[in-house]
Amino acid sequence: MIRTERLLLRKPVLEDAEAFLELFTDPVAMEFIGGVHPNARNDPQFPIHRWLERWDQNGVGPLVAERREDGLVVGRAGLLVWDVRTWTLTTFDSAGEYAQPELGWAFIRAHWGHGYATETALAVREWARAQIGIGRLISVIAPANVRSQRLAERLGATPGETVELFDNGPHVVWEHPR
Repeated sequence: MIRTERLLLRKPVLEDAEAFLELFTDPVAMEFIGGVHPNARNDPQFPIHRWLERWDQNGVGPLVAERREDGLVVGRAGLLVWDVRTWTLTTFDSAGEYAQPELGWAFIRAHWGHGYATETALAVREWARAQIGIGRLISVIAPANVRSQRLAERLGATPGETVELFDNGPHVVWEHPR
C-alpha cells in the first residue's frame, strides 16, 4: 500500500471490477491502451483477474488509485513487464535479460485534469525504485496520445526509440530519470 497526499494506492481485488467498469467501457479513455474490453460488461472481473495474474507472476502489477477522503476509485497505475525482443507483455522469468518494466497508468475520464495521474505515477515510480529495486523504467506511449506524453514530460521522462507493439502498432519508449 502506498499513500500520497490525496490517494491510496493498493493491490486490486475482484470487487474493484464495478468501479472500473466506467474505464473499461469508455472508448476515449481506452483508446490508446488496447481499446474497450470486449467482454467488460459480461465479465467485468476479467481485467482484474489479469491484473492479479501479473502480480502473481511478477510480484508487481497495476495498483488501484482511490481517494483517501472517500475511497472513490479514480484509476490505476503500476508496472507491466515487456519482452523487448517482441514487445509483448510477459513475466520477468520468461523474458529474462530482455524483461523491461514499464510504468503505466489509466484513469476514469471523470477524474482527468485533477493531477491524480501525476501524483500516482510519481509515487509508483518511487516505490518501484526504492522497494522493488527497478533501475531502468520506461513508459510506452502511442504517438497520438498527447495527454500521456505531457504526463511523461511532467515526470521528467524523455522520448526515445519507436517500437512496434505486438498488438497496437508503433509506440514511443519514454525513459524515466533515475
